[in-house]
Amino acid sequence: MINDRLQARLRKDRPSTTITMRIPVDVVDSLKALAPKRGFTGYQTLLKSYISESLRRDEARFDLSAVEKMTAALRQRGVPERLLKEALAEIRRAG
Repeated sequence: MINDRLQARLRKDRPSTTITMRIPVDVVDSLKALAPKRGFTGYQTLLKSYISESLRRDEARFDLSAVEKMTAALRQRGVPERLLKEALAEIRRAG
């Protein structure tokens, strides 16, 4: 189950904005050196990847409802996706 916020984030045509950040030169140099090793075309793409990964991790930690937390815990313990979807469908019908 992908929540609405994550589904919206996966869209390729979503609006974006330009920001300015001050980043130490040595950090930018490290990003530039690491980007091709990680399969990215440039350091900015790698930086966006790092931001997205951390953001998803923090959102999962702080924003998940009790049902979503339980689903994630069961998924980590190997409960088949089919069973999780059936259980979530039951919860939605009851709610």
